[in-house]
Amino acid sequence: MADTLRDIVDAAARGVFPPPDGRTTVVRQHSPRDAGVLSFTAHSVVFTDEDEGWVRETLAAMDCDALAATMNPRFLAALMERTGRSNDTIDLMSVAAPLPGEPPLALSEIGDPDHPRVASSRKRRDDVRVWAADGGVLVLGRGIAGRLEAAVEVEEGVRHRGLGRALASAARQLADEPVWAQVAPGNARSLRAFQAAGYRPVGAEALLIAR
Repeated sequence: MADTLRDIVDAAARGVFPPPDGRTTVVRQHSPRDAGVLSFTAHSVVFTDEDEGWVRETLAAMDCDALAATMNPRFLAALMERTGRSNDTIDLMSVAAPLPGEPPLALSEIGDPDHPRVASSRKRRDDVRVWAADGGVLVLGRGIAGRLEAAVEVEEGVRHRGLGRALASAARQLADEPVWAQVAPGNARSLRAFQAAGYRPVGAEALLIAR
């Protein structure tokens, strides 16, 4: 089993996952900013600087399927209470390899700290870069364990024209390493766009953000 959160993330990007043995791995945080849970097939990873014994005792007390305990709202609430953190949602994690060539749509890099997508990304990521397209925005930055993460925003008036898919694909062409995307399961439009751009689902994620 990999030793660090970054090891686990890098292996998952290559398609190598923790064993589906029903267990939970507890690792230290990669940085003070990020704590939370990654859930793969029949194996979860809790990344926190809290006491591992407390994590395992709290999971054992969950009145639910053991495979679902780490994503159970009561466990997440307990972890948030103990760490003084908050959580927005449980996201689907997906990842894609970089692509050669230049993006097929016109992109201009911007430095607008007031754009909502930019402001949101800077709370969760380092080294954030932003590109604008006609009707959309692409954000790349380093998130959990320093992995490269993409987020896109498409204006309502230009939806259903393939722009979201094009922006998600452009992220792969702007990168020289795997690109990750986290999308709320209810955001079907965004899920379809990233999957159409070649991102493959690998698990679920609950990111706990420092208040």
